[in-house]
Amino acid sequence: MTKPSLPDLLHAAVSAVGGTERPGQVAMAEAVAEAIDDNTHRLIQAGTGTGKSLGYLVPALAHGERVVVATATLALQRQLVERDLPRTVDALHPQLRRRPQFAMLKGRSNYLCLHRLHEGAPQDEEEGLFDQFEAAAPTSKLGQDLLRLRDWADETETGDRDDLTPGVSDKAWAQISVSSRECLGATKCAYGAECFAEAARERAKLADVVVTNHALLAIDAIEGAPVLPQHEVLIVDEAHELVSRVTGVATGELTPGQVNRAVKRAAKLVDEKTADSLQTASESFERVMELALPGRLEELPEDLGYALAALRDAARNVISAIGATRDKSVHDEDAVRKQALAAVESVHGVAERILLGSEYDVLWYERHDRFGATLRVAPLSVSGLLREKLFEDRSVVLTSATLKLGGDFNGVAASLGLSAEGVEGEDAPVWKGLDVGSPFDYPKQGILYVAKHLATPGREGTRGDMMDELAELIEAAGGRTLGLFSSMRGAKAAAEELRGRLDHPILLQGEETLGELIKAFAADPKTCLFGTLSLWQGVDVPGPSCQLVIMDRIPFPRPDDPLMSARQKSVEEHGGNGFMAVAATHAALLMAQGAGRLVRASGDRGVVAVLDPRLATARYGSFLRATLPDFWYTTDRNQVRRSLAAIDAAAQADGK
Repeated sequence: MTKPSLPDLLHAAVSAVGGTERPGQVAMAEAVAEAIDDNTHRLIQAGTGTGKSLGYLVPALAHGERVVVATATLALQRQLVERDLPRTVDALHPQLRRRPQFAMLKGRSNYLCLHRLHEGAPQDEEEGLFDQFEAAAPTSKLGQDLLRLRDWADETETGDRDDLTPGVSDKAWAQISVSSRECLGATKCAYGAECFAEAARERAKLADVVVTNHALLAIDAIEGAPVLPQHEVLIVDEAHELVSRVTGVATGELTPGQVNRAVKRAAKLVDEKTADSLQTASESFERVMELALPGRLEELPEDLGYALAALRDAARNVISAIGATRDKSVHDEDAVRKQALAAVESVHGVAERILLGSEYDVLWYERHDRFGATLRVAPLSVSGLLREKLFEDRSVVLTSATLKLGGDFNGVAASLGLSAEGVEGEDAPVWKGLDVGSPFDYPKQGILYVAKHLATPGREGTRGDMMDELAELIEAAGGRTLGLFSSMRGAKAAAEELRGRLDHPILLQGEETLGELIKAFAADPKTCLFGTLSLWQGVDVPGPSCQLVIMDRIPFPRPDDPLMSARQKSVEEHGGNGFMAVAATHAALLMAQGAGRLVRASGDRGVVAVLDPRLATARYGSFLRATLPDFWYTTDRNQVRRSLAAIDAAAQADGK
């Protein structure tokens, strides 16, 4: 039988989901197929509306090797598993003569733990475990969540937290889930045969396509012990998020509360002398942390060094002692021991890492009004880790709507540990970049307006001229505004000010769940939605409800951000331009994502307004603008008000 052609397969898949083939999608599918056949790597920028999930799924399924698809957001994971994959598999079956299997795989703590549910959760103050259902008042929010979880446990087939609607608080979920370190293991657990996490792993082992998240991909790379099944093709969607997710997984932290919990969990399992030494070390660490001031620690302070060394040594002794003791008087002893070991090992690991003082790590204090001080340690760069772990022994395709920053792929490639495009070295993975464009006509559908006449934003203080500009633009647009702010404080200040000046309803992130806010914003064209980071990337509202996207300022990282400033300094010490490589690249990525909220469908029209004159006047402005969609560009405030009024009038004439 002749092998079915890629265009025929793509046509069948696109028809099955009720879409239309686009030239960018065809080009993408061909590039993915070529990369898989040649065992090479691709960075593919595919604009909104390209249909990129089918652009990579069809060639991957056609090839027949096992594929792992890693995404950043839950929404895309759900779309792949519940919509795109079932329809694509059905559509390709007649031509492929096989029906590829697919499965979702997440970290263990995403699944309900039957042992924890039935046997109870360890309690810090008491020996053994306690029944969390008895302990929580049935009328409290926590009690109601736990009762609902117990009922759900009898119904769910997956045990996956994301299948529970409505969801429950993190506190409630923590009562019935375990981390991989806390897990007893299927062979030692009374519920091992029914375990949801183990069942998910078994399904993944049998599947042709495994859908996972960036965090699990990072754990698979960092931990050394494979979490994902062996695979020949890796597709990273929403790849612009990968470096920050891997950095997050590779970041360690210590807090007095965390150390204190480890002390309490270990106390009943070791002799008094061993327990006392960990208690004493914990108290010394807490005293140091009480005086901690936020900011980077270029060198390890002497008092912190002594406290961490005591903590590390005491934790090591506790780990040895826990492993050697048995106490049958403790209820469900294995689970209690595993929980205690996990807590103490975490403390030991972070303390030891900080004391090793790697030049490739960044150390800093953070302070929170409510939770006090946290000590964090993160890698200066994850590029070496990614180059070594990501691109070996498999073909890798990385795709997103924003991979070209300043006009080329090299900035993103460098963050992934890749050389510049076309440069080949001994250990440099070979890759090619491809921009398949967008089906949208950006110059006709959108305007990029920079408010060049405004004062340059300072670090502090209200911007009266910016507030006036914001109010006038919203009035001209008739509402229909998504306000993207570089800080929550800025978003709140704007919402409070404009609620007193405008008749348009203004929703503010944090006042309701994000899903509810977006639903309310989409339902009423006169409504505005203001918020910060998650709105820059997480809003998909096609149509007339979102015809004006406002950015209050260029979203550079804060100058006092310890990790970003350390990365910037490192680039400069190696002869590079730290500002462009780190701060401008960070801002470009966010601005491209933010601007991408405007045009989500072929009929969308509107304006992206940047209320920061530096986008027009600063030398780096052209780099940032080159990253944004190719909108018609203007600094004429009167022109943009006329355009917004015309767009609003057209929407009203259509009854929207």
